Amino acid sequence: MPFQTRPDLTTTRSRVALGQTSPTAELEDSIRIASSAACRQAFIQTRFDDARTEAAYPSLTSRPLSGLAVTIKDLFDIEGQTTAAGSVVLSDAPPASVDCPAVARLKAAGGVVLGRTNMTEFAFSGVGTNPHHGTPVNPADAACERIPGGSSSGAAVTVATGAAFIGLGSDTGGSIRIPAALCGIVGFKSTARLVPTDGTAPLSTTLDTVCAMTRSVSDAIIAHEILAARTVTRSTSPLAGYRLAVAQTSMLDFMDQTVATAFERAVKTLRDAGAQVREIPLEAIRDLGSIQSAGGFAGAESYAWHKSLFSSKAQAYDPRVGQRILRGSEMKAHEYIDLCNARRDWIFRVTTALQGFDAVLSPTVPIVAPPIAQVAPGAERDDEFFRVNTLLLRNTSVVNMLDGCAISIPCHAPDELPVGLMIWQGQMRDDTVLNIAMQAQAALARHSDAALARHSDAALARQA
Repeated sequence: MPFQTRPDLTTTRSRVALGQTSPTAELEDSIRIASSAACRQAFIQTRFDDARTEAAYPSLTSRPLSGLAVTIKDLFDIEGQTTAAGSVVLSDAPPASVDCPAVARLKAAGGVVLGRTNMTEFAFSGVGTNPHHGTPVNPADAACERIPGGSSSGAAVTVATGAAFIGLGSDTGGSIRIPAALCGIVGFKSTARLVPTDGTAPLSTTLDTVCAMTRSVSDAIIAHEILAARTVTRSTSPLAGYRLAVAQTSMLDFMDQTVATAFERAVKTLRDAGAQVREIPLEAIRDLGSIQSAGGFAGAESYAWHKSLFSSKAQAYDPRVGQRILRGSEMKAHEYIDLCNARRDWIFRVTTALQGFDAVLSPTVPIVAPPIAQVAPGAERDDEFFRVNTLLLRNTSVVNMLDGCAISIPCHAPDELPVGLMIWQGQMRDDTVLNIAMQAQAALARHSDAALARHSDAALARQA
Protein backbone atom coordinates (compact mmCIF):
# COMPACT_ATOMS: atom_id res chain seq x y z
CA MET A 1 0.00 0.00 0.00
CA PRO A 2 1.46 3.44 -0.89
CA PHE A 3 2.65 5.81 1.80
CA GLN A 4 -0.16 6.92 4.08
CA THR A 5 -3.18 5.97 1.98
CA ARG A 6 -4.63 3.50 4.48
CA PRO A 7 -7.64 4.93 6.36
CA ASP A 8 -7.01 6.14 9.89
CA LEU A 9 -8.19 4.48 13.10
CA THR A 10 -11.37 6.56 13.32
CA THR A 11 -12.48 5.56 9.83
CA THR A 12 -11.46 1.92 10.19
CA ARG A 13 -13.28 1.54 13.52
CA SER A 14 -16.46 2.73 11.80
CA ARG A 15 -15.92 0.27 8.95
CA VAL A 16 -15.49 -2.58 11.45
CA ALA A 17 -18.69 -1.55 13.24
CA LEU A 18 -20.60 -1.51 9.94
CA GLY A 19 -19.28 -4.94 8.94
CA GLN A 20 -17.38 -3.51 5.95
CA THR A 21 -14.12 -4.98 7.23
CA SER A 22 -12.92 -7.08 10.15
CA PRO A 23 -10.04 -7.02 12.63
CA THR A 24 -8.57 -10.15 11.04
CA ALA A 25 -8.64 -8.63 7.55
CA GLU A 26 -7.14 -5.39 8.81
CA LEU A 27 -4.46 -7.28 10.73
CA GLU A 28 -3.39 -9.08 7.58
CA ASP A 29 -2.94 -5.70 5.89
CA SER A 30 -0.88 -4.56 8.89
CA ILE A 31 1.30 -7.67 8.76
CA ARG A 32 1.79 -7.31 5.00
CA ILE A 33 3.00 -3.74 5.43
CA ALA A 34 5.07 -4.57 8.51
CA SER A 35 6.80 -7.34 6.54
CA SER A 36 7.54 -5.09 3.57
CA ALA A 37 10.68 -3.14 2.76
CA ALA A 38 8.94 0.03 3.92
CA CYS A 39 9.22 -1.20 7.52
CA ARG A 40 12.73 -2.60 7.35
CA GLN A 41 14.46 -2.14 10.69
CA ALA A 42 11.31 -0.57 12.17
CA PHE A 43 10.75 -3.60 14.42
CA ILE A 44 13.04 -5.20 16.95
CA GLN A 45 10.60 -8.03 17.59
CA THR A 46 7.31 -9.07 15.96
CA ARG A 47 4.49 -11.35 17.15
CA PHE A 48 2.41 -11.87 14.02
CA ASP A 49 1.04 -15.33 14.88
CA ASP A 50 -0.08 -14.30 18.37
CA ALA A 51 -1.59 -11.15 16.90
CA ARG A 52 -3.61 -13.23 14.43
CA THR A 53 -5.03 -15.30 17.28
CA GLU A 54 -5.95 -12.20 19.28
CA ALA A 55 -7.52 -10.36 16.35
CA ALA A 56 -9.95 -13.26 15.95
CA TYR A 57 -11.48 -12.70 19.41
CA PRO A 58 -15.09 -11.57 18.72
CA SER A 59 -15.22 -9.36 21.81
CA LEU A 60 -12.55 -6.98 20.48
CA THR A 61 -14.83 -5.40 17.88
CA SER A 62 -16.89 -3.71 20.57
CA ARG A 63 -13.88 -2.11 22.28
CA PRO A 64 -12.41 1.34 21.46
CA LEU A 65 -9.58 -0.03 19.28
CA SER A 66 -11.72 -2.69 17.59
CA GLY A 67 -8.99 -5.33 17.46
CA LEU A 68 -6.71 -3.15 15.29
CA ALA A 69 -2.91 -3.16 15.27
CA VAL A 70 -0.76 -1.11 17.62
CA THR A 71 3.01 -1.13 18.08
CA ILE A 72 5.03 -0.72 21.26
CA LYS A 73 8.33 1.13 21.52
CA ASP A 74 11.08 -1.08 22.96
CA LEU A 75 10.99 1.12 26.07
CA PHE A 76 7.88 -0.45 27.61
CA ASP A 77 7.36 -3.63 29.59
CA ILE A 78 5.34 -6.36 27.90
CA GLU A 79 4.71 -9.46 29.97
CA GLY A 80 7.15 -12.22 29.10
CA GLN A 81 9.46 -10.01 27.03
CA THR A 82 12.74 -8.28 27.87
CA THR A 83 12.63 -4.49 27.72
CA ALA A 84 15.95 -3.62 26.09
CA ALA A 85 15.34 0.07 25.21
CA GLY A 86 16.90 -0.30 21.77
CA SER A 87 20.20 -1.42 23.29
CA VAL A 88 22.23 -4.60 23.70
CA VAL A 89 23.18 -3.56 27.23
CA LEU A 90 19.95 -5.01 28.65
CA SER A 91 19.68 -8.03 26.35
CA ASP A 92 20.26 -10.42 29.28
CA ALA A 93 17.77 -8.69 31.59
CA PRO A 94 14.89 -10.85 32.87
CA PRO A 95 11.57 -10.59 31.03
CA ALA A 96 8.86 -8.36 32.41
CA SER A 97 6.42 -10.06 34.76
CA VAL A 98 3.49 -7.83 33.80
CA ASP A 99 2.50 -5.34 31.12
CA CYS A 100 3.23 -1.72 31.98
CA PRO A 101 0.06 0.41 32.47
CA ALA A 102 0.26 1.98 28.99
CA VAL A 103 0.46 -1.41 27.26
CA ALA A 104 -2.20 -2.89 29.52
CA ARG A 105 -4.57 -0.04 28.68
CA LEU A 106 -4.06 -0.41 24.93
CA LYS A 107 -4.70 -4.15 25.15
CA ALA A 108 -7.77 -3.69 27.36
CA ALA A 109 -9.12 -1.23 24.78
CA GLY A 110 -8.89 -3.89 22.08
CA GLY A 111 -5.52 -3.08 20.59
CA VAL A 112 -3.60 -6.00 19.09
CA VAL A 113 0.16 -5.66 19.59
CA LEU A 114 2.04 -6.23 16.34
CA GLY A 115 5.53 -5.98 17.83
CA ARG A 116 8.21 -3.98 19.61
CA THR A 117 9.59 -1.06 17.62
CA ASN A 118 13.13 0.15 17.11
CA MET A 119 14.31 3.34 18.81
CA THR A 120 17.33 5.45 19.61
CA GLU A 121 19.23 3.60 22.32
CA PHE A 122 17.75 4.51 25.72
CA ALA A 123 15.70 7.23 23.96
CA PHE A 124 18.62 9.67 24.09
CA SER A 125 18.45 11.46 20.71
CA GLY A 126 15.97 13.10 18.37
CA VAL A 127 17.62 11.75 15.21
CA GLY A 128 16.53 8.11 15.30
CA THR A 129 19.75 6.30 14.37
CA ASN A 130 20.63 3.01 16.06
CA PRO A 131 23.97 1.19 15.56
CA HIS A 132 22.70 -2.06 17.10
CA HIS A 133 19.49 -2.65 15.13
CA GLY A 134 19.93 -0.34 12.14
CA THR A 135 18.03 2.85 11.40
CA PRO A 136 14.43 2.70 10.13
CA VAL A 137 13.96 4.58 6.87
CA ASN A 138 11.55 7.50 6.68
CA PRO A 139 8.84 6.39 4.21
CA ALA A 140 8.08 9.93 3.03
CA ASP A 141 10.78 10.02 0.34
CA ALA A 142 11.18 7.13 -2.08
CA ALA A 143 14.17 8.80 -3.74
CA CYS A 144 16.37 9.22 -0.67
CA GLU A 145 16.82 7.28 2.58
CA ARG A 146 16.12 9.90 5.23
CA ILE A 147 16.10 9.73 9.02
CA PRO A 148 12.75 9.00 10.68
CA GLY A 149 13.47 11.17 13.71
CA GLY A 150 13.68 9.85 17.24
CA SER A 151 13.75 8.56 19.64
CA SER A 152 10.47 6.79 18.72
CA SER A 153 11.78 6.04 15.24
CA GLY A 154 10.31 2.62 14.54
CA ALA A 155 6.95 3.59 16.01
CA ALA A 156 6.73 6.54 13.60
CA VAL A 157 7.52 4.36 10.58
CA THR A 158 4.89 1.76 11.53
CA VAL A 159 2.22 4.46 11.74
CA ALA A 160 3.35 6.39 8.64
CA THR A 161 3.38 3.26 6.48
CA GLY A 162 0.01 2.07 7.77
CA ALA A 163 1.36 -1.01 9.57
CA ALA A 164 -0.10 0.26 12.85
CA PHE A 165 -2.93 2.59 13.81
CA ILE A 166 -1.23 3.69 17.04
CA GLY A 167 2.49 3.75 17.77
CA LEU A 168 3.14 3.89 21.51
CA GLY A 169 6.21 5.93 22.34
CA SER A 170 7.68 8.42 24.75
CA ASP A 171 8.53 12.11 24.68
CA THR A 172 11.26 13.54 26.92
CA GLY A 173 12.45 16.35 24.68
CA GLY A 174 10.43 15.72 21.53
CA SER A 175 10.69 11.99 20.88
CA ILE A 176 7.07 11.73 19.72
CA ARG A 177 6.68 15.06 17.96
CA ILE A 178 10.01 15.03 16.07
CA PRO A 179 9.44 11.73 14.23
CA ALA A 180 5.79 12.66 13.70
CA ALA A 181 6.85 15.89 11.99
CA LEU A 182 9.56 14.29 9.87
CA CYS A 183 7.37 11.35 8.79
CA GLY A 184 4.21 13.39 8.10
CA ILE A 185 1.94 12.03 10.85
CA VAL A 186 0.41 13.25 14.12
CA GLY A 187 2.21 13.11 17.48
CA PHE A 188 0.57 14.25 20.73
CA LYS A 189 2.61 14.87 23.88
CA SER A 190 0.22 15.12 26.81
CA THR A 191 0.93 16.75 30.15
CA ALA A 192 3.42 14.29 31.62
CA ARG A 193 1.51 13.39 34.78
CA LEU A 194 -1.58 12.21 32.89
CA VAL A 195 -0.15 8.82 31.84
CA PRO A 196 1.75 6.50 34.23
CA THR A 197 5.41 5.89 33.42
CA ASP A 198 5.62 2.70 35.50
CA GLY A 199 7.23 -0.17 33.63
CA THR A 200 9.11 2.17 31.32
CA ALA A 201 12.90 2.37 31.01
CA PRO A 202 13.51 5.98 32.09
CA LEU A 203 15.53 8.68 30.41
CA SER A 204 14.52 11.59 32.65
CA THR A 205 12.09 10.95 35.47
CA THR A 206 11.35 14.69 35.46
CA LEU A 207 10.53 15.04 31.76
CA ASP A 208 9.48 11.61 30.45
CA THR A 209 5.98 11.46 28.95
CA VAL A 210 4.20 8.33 27.72
CA CYS A 211 2.18 9.14 24.58
CA ALA A 212 1.56 8.05 21.00
CA MET A 213 1.67 8.76 17.27
CA THR A 214 -1.32 8.36 14.97
CA ARG A 215 -2.44 9.35 11.46
CA SER A 216 -5.04 11.97 12.46
CA VAL A 217 -5.96 14.23 15.34
CA SER A 218 -9.18 12.32 16.01
CA ASP A 219 -7.03 9.19 16.39
CA ALA A 220 -4.72 11.08 18.75
CA ILE A 221 -7.69 11.88 20.95
CA ILE A 222 -8.73 8.21 21.03
CA ALA A 223 -5.17 7.14 21.93
CA HIS A 224 -4.86 9.79 24.63
CA GLU A 225 -8.19 8.90 26.21
CA ILE A 226 -7.07 5.27 26.46
CA LEU A 227 -3.56 5.96 27.74
CA ALA A 228 -4.65 8.61 30.25
CA ALA A 229 -7.89 6.83 31.24
CA ARG A 230 -9.79 10.09 30.88
CA THR A 231 -12.31 11.65 28.52
CA VAL A 232 -11.30 14.67 26.45
CA THR A 233 -13.79 17.52 26.67
CA ARG A 234 -14.67 18.13 23.04
CA SER A 235 -15.42 21.56 21.63
CA THR A 236 -16.84 22.53 18.26
CA SER A 237 -15.76 26.14 18.62
CA PRO A 238 -14.47 27.45 15.28
CA LEU A 239 -10.95 28.79 14.93
CA ALA A 240 -12.36 32.29 15.26
CA GLY A 241 -12.94 31.50 18.92
CA TYR A 242 -9.24 30.98 19.66
CA ARG A 243 -6.35 33.36 20.32
CA LEU A 244 -3.08 31.91 19.08
CA ALA A 245 0.46 33.18 19.56
CA VAL A 246 3.48 32.72 17.30
CA ALA A 247 6.58 32.58 19.48
CA GLN A 248 9.32 34.48 17.66
CA THR A 249 12.30 33.95 19.96
CA SER A 250 14.58 31.11 18.81
CA MET A 251 11.77 28.93 17.50
CA LEU A 252 11.77 30.55 14.07
CA ASP A 253 15.56 30.57 13.70
CA PHE A 254 17.42 28.52 11.07
CA MET A 255 14.34 27.19 9.30
CA ASP A 256 15.12 25.63 5.96
CA GLN A 257 13.11 26.90 3.00
CA THR A 258 10.61 24.02 2.96
CA VAL A 259 9.78 24.47 6.65
CA ALA A 260 9.64 28.27 6.41
CA THR A 261 7.27 28.13 3.44
CA ALA A 262 5.02 25.50 5.00
CA PHE A 263 4.88 27.22 8.39
CA GLU A 264 4.10 30.64 6.90
CA ARG A 265 1.41 29.09 4.73
CA ALA A 266 -0.10 27.24 7.72
CA VAL A 267 -0.25 30.35 9.88
CA LYS A 268 -1.88 32.29 7.03
CA THR A 269 -4.39 29.47 6.52
CA LEU A 270 -5.39 29.56 10.18
CA ARG A 271 -5.68 33.35 10.07
CA ASP A 272 -7.83 33.15 6.95
CA ALA A 273 -10.02 30.61 8.76
CA GLY A 274 -10.68 33.16 11.49
CA ALA A 275 -8.09 32.40 14.15
CA GLN A 276 -6.78 35.42 16.04
CA VAL A 277 -3.02 35.08 15.57
CA ARG A 278 -0.48 37.41 17.16
CA GLU A 279 3.32 37.35 17.09
CA ILE A 280 4.90 37.57 20.54
CA PRO A 281 8.60 37.64 21.54
CA LEU A 282 8.45 35.11 24.42
CA GLU A 283 11.94 36.18 25.42
CA ALA A 284 12.07 33.70 28.32
CA ILE A 285 12.95 30.95 25.85
CA ARG A 286 16.43 32.46 25.58
CA ASP A 287 16.98 31.76 29.28
CA LEU A 288 16.90 27.98 28.82
CA GLY A 289 20.57 27.95 27.87
CA SER A 290 21.73 29.61 31.09
CA ILE A 291 19.27 27.61 33.20
CA GLN A 292 20.83 24.39 31.89
CA SER A 293 24.42 25.62 31.74
CA ALA A 294 25.55 23.00 34.28
CA GLY A 295 23.61 20.27 32.46
CA GLY A 296 20.00 19.21 31.97
CA PHE A 297 17.65 16.77 33.64
CA ALA A 298 18.15 14.03 31.05
CA GLY A 299 21.89 13.74 31.56
CA ALA A 300 21.87 13.79 35.36
CA GLU A 301 18.85 11.52 35.79
CA SER A 302 19.92 9.01 33.14
CA TYR A 303 23.38 8.75 34.69
CA ALA A 304 21.82 7.96 38.07
CA TRP A 305 19.95 5.06 36.43
CA HIS A 306 22.84 3.81 34.28
CA LYS A 307 25.73 4.23 36.72
CA SER A 308 26.02 0.56 37.72
CA LEU A 309 25.60 -0.65 34.12
CA PHE A 310 28.51 1.51 32.98
CA SER A 311 30.85 -0.22 35.39
CA SER A 312 30.61 -3.46 33.43
CA LYS A 313 29.12 -2.66 30.02
CA ALA A 314 30.38 0.78 29.01
CA GLN A 315 31.76 -0.49 25.68
CA ALA A 316 28.37 -1.92 24.66
CA TYR A 317 26.64 1.48 24.55
CA ASP A 318 26.10 3.51 21.40
CA PRO A 319 29.08 5.91 21.80
CA ARG A 320 26.90 8.92 21.04
CA VAL A 321 24.47 7.93 23.77
CA GLY A 322 27.10 6.85 26.27
CA GLN A 323 28.93 10.15 26.18
CA ARG A 324 25.72 12.10 26.83
CA ILE A 325 24.81 9.89 29.77
CA LEU A 326 28.32 10.14 31.24
CA ARG A 327 28.15 13.91 31.01
CA GLY A 328 25.42 13.73 33.63
CA SER A 329 27.99 12.52 36.18
CA GLU A 330 29.50 16.01 36.18
CA MET A 331 26.42 17.69 37.69
CA LYS A 332 26.73 18.42 41.40
CA ALA A 333 23.83 18.06 43.83
CA HIS A 334 23.51 21.80 44.37
CA GLU A 335 23.47 22.36 40.58
CA TYR A 336 20.63 19.86 40.21
CA ILE A 337 18.65 21.60 42.94
CA ASP A 338 19.36 24.97 41.31
CA LEU A 339 18.05 23.54 38.03
CA CYS A 340 14.81 22.39 39.69
CA ASN A 341 14.28 25.80 41.27
CA ALA A 342 15.14 27.69 38.07
CA ARG A 343 12.70 25.54 36.11
CA ARG A 344 9.85 26.36 38.49
CA ASP A 345 10.56 30.08 38.12
CA TRP A 346 10.87 29.77 34.33
CA ILE A 347 7.55 27.91 34.07
CA PHE A 348 5.88 30.71 36.02
CA ARG A 349 7.33 33.39 33.74
CA VAL A 350 6.37 31.60 30.52
CA THR A 351 2.89 30.78 31.80
CA THR A 352 2.43 34.44 32.70
CA ALA A 353 3.58 35.56 29.25
CA LEU A 354 1.06 33.19 27.61
CA GLN A 355 -1.94 34.36 29.61
CA GLY A 356 -4.76 35.30 27.26
CA PHE A 357 -3.63 32.87 24.56
CA ASP A 358 -5.24 29.50 24.00
CA ALA A 359 -2.15 28.00 22.38
CA VAL A 360 1.14 28.78 20.65
CA LEU A 361 2.10 27.97 17.04
CA SER A 362 5.64 26.96 16.10
CA PRO A 363 7.37 24.77 13.56
CA THR A 364 7.77 21.39 15.26
CA VAL A 365 11.32 21.20 13.92
CA PRO A 366 13.12 23.78 11.76
CA ILE A 367 14.41 21.37 9.11
CA VAL A 368 13.09 18.53 6.96
CA ALA A 369 14.53 15.06 7.52
CA PRO A 370 18.17 14.90 6.39
CA PRO A 371 19.59 11.82 4.65
CA ILE A 372 20.61 8.96 6.93
CA ALA A 373 24.06 8.96 5.34
CA GLN A 374 24.63 12.47 6.69
CA VAL A 375 24.30 11.38 10.34
CA ALA A 376 24.81 7.60 10.28
CA PRO A 377 26.84 6.01 13.11
CA GLY A 378 30.54 6.80 12.76
CA ALA A 379 32.91 9.13 14.58
CA GLU A 380 33.58 11.09 11.37
CA ARG A 381 29.92 12.16 11.34
CA ASP A 382 29.53 12.92 15.05
CA ASP A 383 29.73 16.71 14.66
CA GLU A 384 26.98 16.71 12.05
CA PHE A 385 24.90 14.28 14.09
CA PHE A 386 24.98 16.51 17.17
CA ARG A 387 24.30 19.63 15.10
CA VAL A 388 21.19 18.02 13.61
CA ASN A 389 20.15 16.60 16.98
CA THR A 390 20.33 20.04 18.59
CA LEU A 391 18.21 21.57 15.84
CA LEU A 392 15.60 18.82 16.01
CA LEU A 393 15.20 19.10 19.78
CA ARG A 394 15.30 22.88 20.04
CA ASN A 395 11.60 23.72 19.69
CA THR A 396 10.04 20.60 21.12
CA SER A 397 12.14 20.56 24.29
CA VAL A 398 10.71 23.94 25.29
CA VAL A 399 7.36 22.25 25.95
CA ASN A 400 8.93 19.51 28.08
CA MET A 401 10.70 22.09 30.25
CA LEU A 402 7.36 23.91 30.54
CA ASP A 403 5.70 20.68 31.74
CA GLY A 404 3.26 21.43 28.94
CA CYS A 405 1.36 19.64 26.22
CA ALA A 406 1.77 19.82 22.45
CA ILE A 407 0.72 18.23 19.22
CA SER A 408 2.48 18.08 15.87
CA ILE A 409 0.26 17.93 12.79
CA PRO A 410 1.37 17.82 9.15
CA CYS A 411 1.27 21.17 7.35
CA HIS A 412 3.23 20.47 4.15
CA ALA A 413 1.89 20.44 0.61
CA PRO A 414 1.59 17.09 -1.22
CA ASP A 415 4.73 17.74 -3.25
CA GLU A 416 6.85 18.76 -0.23
CA LEU A 417 8.77 16.73 2.32
CA PRO A 418 6.88 16.45 5.63
CA VAL A 419 6.73 19.50 7.89
CA GLY A 420 5.06 19.62 11.29
CA LEU A 421 3.03 22.44 12.82
CA MET A 422 3.33 22.35 16.61
CA ILE A 423 0.39 23.62 18.66
CA TRP A 424 1.29 23.89 22.34
CA GLN A 425 0.50 25.32 25.75
CA GLY A 426 1.31 24.82 29.43
CA GLN A 427 0.34 21.98 31.71
CA MET A 428 -3.19 20.58 31.77
CA ARG A 429 -4.28 22.47 28.65
CA ASP A 430 -4.43 19.21 26.73
CA ASP A 431 -8.07 19.38 25.70
CA THR A 432 -7.75 22.90 24.34
CA VAL A 433 -4.67 21.94 22.31
CA LEU A 434 -6.46 18.88 20.91
CA ASN A 435 -9.58 20.83 19.99
CA ILE A 436 -7.56 23.54 18.25
CA ALA A 437 -5.64 20.83 16.40
CA MET A 438 -8.90 19.31 15.13
CA GLN A 439 -9.94 22.67 13.69
CA ALA A 440 -6.46 23.39 12.34
CA GLN A 441 -6.24 20.00 10.64
CA ALA A 442 -9.58 20.62 8.93
CA ALA A 443 -8.54 24.12 7.80
CA LEU A 444 -5.23 22.88 6.41
CA ALA A 445 -7.00 20.04 4.59
CA ARG A 446 -9.45 22.47 2.98
CA HIS A 447 -6.58 24.68 1.87
CA SER A 448 -4.71 21.69 0.43
CA ASP A 449 -7.80 20.45 -1.40
CA ALA A 450 -8.41 23.90 -2.87
CA ALA A 451 -4.78 24.16 -4.00
CA LEU A 452 -4.98 20.75 -5.67
CA ALA A 453 -8.20 21.75 -7.44
CA ARG A 454 -6.59 24.94 -8.73
CA HIS A 455 -3.57 22.98 -9.93
CA SER A 456 -5.82 20.48 -11.70
CA ASP A 457 -7.85 23.25 -13.35
CA ALA A 458 -4.68 24.96 -14.53
CA ALA A 459 -3.37 21.71 -15.99
CA LEU A 460 -6.62 21.13 -17.85
CA ALA A 461 -6.55 24.68 -19.18
CA ARG A 462 -3.01 24.21 -20.50
CA GLN A 463 -4.05 20.98 -22.24
CA ALA A 464 -7.01 22.76 -23.85
